[in-house]
Amino acid sequence: MQIKKPGLLFIIISFAILNISGCGSMLPSANKTTISQWDNFDTAKATFDLIIPGKTNIEDLKNLGFNPFSTPNVKILNYIDIIQLFMANPSIKKEELDEGIRTCIDAKSKCRAYEIEPKIIKSKRQGNFWLDLFNFKRHTRESGWSFKALIVTVDDIVIYKLWGGSPVIDEEKVIKNPLGPLQNGESLIRDVTTKSINP
Repeated sequence: MQIKKPGLLFIIISFAILNISGCGSMLPSANKTTISQWDNFDTAKATFDLIIPGKTNIEDLKNLGFNPFSTPNVKILNYIDIIQLFMANPSIKKEELDEGIRTCIDAKSKCRAYEIEPKIIKSKRQGNFWLDLFNFKRHTRESGWSFKALIVTVDDIVIYKLWGGSPVIDEEKVIKNPLGPLQNGESLIRDVTTKSINP
């Protein structure tokens, strides 16, 4: 049998080489990092715990690394931002808020808040290279951590703080497209499965 089209020959040779050498290493991967001084959840939380409402001041925050003018990715919020954050639902009344948040709202322009969310998330595609390449099945695993903190100050003194986040992120996402490359957009995806993996 003679193969007349060079393009087809190239595809066949490539297919053979990849099957021999293994295709797992050819699947894409990505890292999403919010740059900060913290390289893990525990160190970020430990630094946050040193903040004492009513005692810690702006200068102390700078020494701890919460300085929006030198620490990357620290967002400055004003009292309008705080209102939108805590009173997004009209059914929430000001009287129901924490005392520190009420003080911030009453102080208006004297109130400043810092929002910071350091994180490191690694994304790696797994599974069969050809099923992934032709969009029949894509299996992605994400791992890492994220920490989120809100620090509210009035007259340069911390009056409120709040934290959250995910100490351990370990998730898998499987997307199956029965028609592969012919699948038309996300609306036609028939089977999407996301699950968390216990560490």
